[in-house]
Amino acid sequence: MAFARSRQALAIAGVLGLALSATACGTGNDKKSDTAGSAECAAYEKYGDNDGKKVTIYSSIRDIEADRLTESWKQFEDCTGIEIDHEGSAEFEAQLGVRVDGGNAPDLAFIPQPGLVKRFVDSGKLKPVGADTKKMAEENFPADWLKYSTVNGQLYGAPLGSNVKSFVWYSPKTFKEKGWTVPTSWDELIKLSDQIAATGAKPWCAGIESGDATGWPATDWIEDVMLRTQTPEVYDQWTSHGIPFNDPKVVEAVDKAGTILKNEKYMNGGYGGVKSIATTAFGEAGLPITTGKCALHRQASFYANQWPKGTKVAEDGDVFAFYFPAIDASKGKPVLGGGEFVAAFNDRPEVQAVQTYLASGEYANSRAKIGDWVSANNKLDLANVANPIDKLSVQILQDKSTVFRFDGSDLMPATVGAGTFWKGMVDWINGKDTATVLQGIESSWK
Repeated sequence: MAFARSRQALAIAGVLGLALSATACGTGNDKKSDTAGSAECAAYEKYGDNDGKKVTIYSSIRDIEADRLTESWKQFEDCTGIEIDHEGSAEFEAQLGVRVDGGNAPDLAFIPQPGLVKRFVDSGKLKPVGADTKKMAEENFPADWLKYSTVNGQLYGAPLGSNVKSFVWYSPKTFKEKGWTVPTSWDELIKLSDQIAATGAKPWCAGIESGDATGWPATDWIEDVMLRTQTPEVYDQWTSHGIPFNDPKVVEAVDKAGTILKNEKYMNGGYGGVKSIATTAFGEAGLPITTGKCALHRQASFYANQWPKGTKVAEDGDVFAFYFPAIDASKGKPVLGGGEFVAAFNDRPEVQAVQTYLASGEYANSRAKIGDWVSANNKLDLANVANPIDKLSVQILQDKSTVFRFDGSDLMPATVGAGTFWKGMVDWINGKDTATVLQGIESSWK
């Protein structure tokens, strides 16, 4: 979704024009609003004089989330005079490479895959962050987050939004009516699933269709279960190819996930059987919870944006979420998550200014106040996070004791993580056996 704000521009020639452009807003190339120079703009003075400049941003963020982005940086635009032109696309991962290779790269891109960041660094396309952005990022984000966008010792992107993926969505109202209890262990989760299935209903709903990115929700399942059947160290070995993709430890995790995802008695409430998962859009997959046709939907914190308008997200509301239970309590409570990194293909001063601002506490709090957004930015004030799921997510991300691991497919080389792994999971859902699928993914990792 492209966005461009119209502004009045007056062409004034001669000495009078130069004098006016130096002293007044809304003249010459001046794009600042009338609020420029006011007290509320004081926090933006550090971003320099880039009035009248334009910065393009490309991302996968669309619809209402894109509208919220536009709102979140409006004050920055008004105070600095920089126009931000954002475009969101469902084919972001595929089209970004096409644009970059075709010489039509955006100034900035919100890249959710560290593996894709590395690909562009290796091809010499990305610019290292400037000194101001680096300082801002190091002040505001944990070192664990910065390492995901660091290549060969240089930082190539500052973290932006984050999400916690280890959640299962449900209806508190339905649970209360049915007398169901929120499970706190894997065994309790399976027991509840069996209890619901025994009534003839499908306890789970899922969907992995997502345009060119179809398959990614299933990879999240595998990663979450991998963290629950293995140690974090084994997870790291898997995502870095320290162990083969078809290692017995990976096979165990995939088959464990399959006890739910490929179980016809469990799947797919509101849509059909197991194979319907492959054709159900991820954004619509959990909606049957609101109509009583599904009880459980494993999806990230950002799914809060997908519920119909007016849906109350709260412990006593229409929908809420609980922590995806551990399988082995001795392995603690690991958390799977993800996020975007603001990477630059151009390093003009105005581009660096926007990149720095997006790593700031001012931006994090501006976006959080609008709603349904999470970040690992330590300057984010919990008081500005209204959604209870988001509040819980921020607490988890800011908790130094959390065993956090980034989305595995996003850490892998893009040809694997956003390629054969995504596609392999579609084949797996459609009936292909685990060994064949994992061997295919392993063969693609070079």
